Amino acid sequence: MVQIPKTSAPPQPAQRSVPTSADVARLAGVSRATVSYVLNNTSAVRISEPTRRRVHRAAEELGYVPHAAARSLRAGHSRMVLMPAPDVPVGPLYSQFFNELQWALSRLEYTVVQYGGLGLRGDEAARAWAELRPVAVLAPGGGLGPRGVSVLKRSGARAVVTIGPERIEGAHALLMDHQEVGRGVGVHLLARGYRRVGVLVPEDPGLEIFSRPRLEGVRQALAGTDATLTEVPLAFDEKAAADLAGRWRSLGLDAVFAYNDEFAMLLMRALQDEGIGIPGEAAVVGADDLMLGRLLRPRLSTVHLQLPSGRELAELVDRAVREPAGEPEAHAVLGAEVVHRESS
Repeated sequence: MVQIPKTSAPPQPAQRSVPTSADVARLAGVSRATVSYVLNNTSAVRISEPTRRRVHRAAEELGYVPHAAARSLRAGHSRMVLMPAPDVPVGPLYSQFFNELQWALSRLEYTVVQYGGLGLRGDEAARAWAELRPVAVLAPGGGLGPRGVSVLKRSGARAVVTIGPERIEGAHALLMDHQEVGRGVGVHLLARGYRRVGVLVPEDPGLEIFSRPRLEGVRQALAGTDATLTEVPLAFDEKAAADLAGRWRSLGLDAVFAYNDEFAMLLMRALQDEGIGIPGEAAVVGADDLMLGRLLRPRLSTVHLQLPSGRELAELVDRAVREPAGEPEAHAVLGAEVVHRESS
């Protein structure tokens, strides 16, 4: 019988204690209150610059970071701003806007958390967001209703800001009128002499919040004229674009508003591969004014969109957090200007 010798367990490394603000205060030679004022960027108390540097050096040396939960308890609310991640591709323009917004909020000492609850909509989504107890929620797109806003506020959210085409009761609103985008394109095509206008509508249902108003805007611009409008569905896929280009001449269109620059570039390549001249046989207009559109040949006509600055929106969030009983604000924030280039 073979005996397995007993071996003692390897010694565990000594567990280092978590550094506290008291440790930082001792190392920096200041009070714990001073540490709190410095690391929380409190503006109500004046702290000399040498003292601030000493506290920051001590905190860095010890590896100390403030405890977010404890800070929230002292303040009576968190500093978390929740941004639900869009469940559809929003493109480079909106990605840049959201990145700028996150930076501006961080400068105001908020922690921005993106919530990726794919498939959650309306009140169900609001309940999921509320579980995290954010101090503010920035909800892009549609789906959130008055009941969802109420759920968020009862859970402690001081500010709910919607970014979309209409106001929601109880929430601040950044209103984006995408009909104006379509109207501008319709007016532009009419002025250039086009009368058989197609409007490309993405097949992704998540994009309807943008595509349907843009379609309606073109329809409004063409109303009462001799121009016709044809709705043209298209998936964002090379094969789908090639199939559409193969039957393009049967549609009898002389111009198309391709929803945005990315769809416009997809369609232009397919049309050119099919031997269809642009703008000779088909004028093409996009939207978003991406740099790539200026590099195409022919250069892409587009709609330049003017979004609010991240700093302005961050200031709105901060103001709403500090004054939760204030009247909800509404701001029209989407400017649209057609940029005529060679493709139309």
